[in-house]
Amino acid sequence: MTIFIRTLLGIDALAALVVFYFFVIGLADGSVSSFNGGLWFVLLAGIAAIIGGGWALQAKGYRRAAAAVLMILAVPAVVYALFIVLILITNPRWN
Repeated sequence: MTIFIRTLLGIDALAALVVFYFFVIGLADGSVSSFNGGLWFVLLAGIAAIIGGGWALQAKGYRRAAAAVLMILAVPAVVYALFIVLILITNPRWN
């Protein structure tokens, strides 16, 4: 595996862990219910499809396609993480 693909897989795995954490917390406090359970299922299945699809494409030797699939989740996750870091560093006034 190339370093770039491993990095993308790592970022995707961290993003998946964050989403799964919020899912488990939602199950514990009752905010994940039968009303929105379908949305959570689609979200978790989509993340699993991105990670699994990227892994499978890389295993077959399609490195560019694997990188493209893995970037679907990795790019927004990195942008959001940078936004959170920026908010923590600059401590803006929101009023």
